[in-house]
Amino acid sequence: MTRLEVPLEGEDTPEVHLLDARVCGLDPAGLRERARRMSAERGAPYVSRSYRYPFALIGWHDSELGIDVERIGPCDQAFADLICTPTERADRAAIDDPDRYLTSLWCAKEALAKVLGDAVLYEPARLESPVVWPNQRAGIWRAAQLIVSDSYLAWLCWRSATAAGC
Repeated sequence: MTRLEVPLEGEDTPEVHLLDARVCGLDPAGLRERARRMSAERGAPYVSRSYRYPFALIGWHDSELGIDVERIGPCDQAFADLICTPTERADRAAIDDPDRYLTSLWCAKEALAKVLGDAVLYEPARLESPVVWPNQRAGIWRAAQLIVSDSYLAWLCWRSATAAGC
C-alpha cells in the first residue's frame, strides 16, 4: 500500500492510499476485499473507495469525500456528448490529448458525485467537473488530481472544514 500525496497545501486534506494488486498478488475480488477490510479497520468517519484493476484507491477523512480512479482509453464523440457541459466541450477543442482530458473530466465528476451523495443522481453533462474549477475549489468543496500511473488518472473531492464560513 502506498500513501499518495494530495497536492493542495494548507488544506485539511484527506489521507489517500493506493493498492496495486500486482504487488500484493491479488485478483480483482481479492483487491476489493483487501480495500474493504482496510477501510473498516481504519474506523474513519468518512471513507471512499474506487477500483480499476489493478488499482484500488482508499480515502479517509473527517468530512465527506469522494474518490475515483480510471484507465485512460479511447473516448469517442458520443461519450463526450454524454459527459461534457457546454464549457467543457468548448475547452476540449483546444486540448492536445482529448482522451486524457475526457477521462479526467469523467473521473473528477465521479469523485464529485460520490462526495455529493448518490453518484447515480447526477447527470454528468450538467455537473461541472472539478477539472475546470479555479484552483480546484468551489465554495466548501476541494478537489485534487492524484498521480497513479501514466495510463491511469485519479481524482479526489472533499468538503473542506477550513473553507470560509464553515
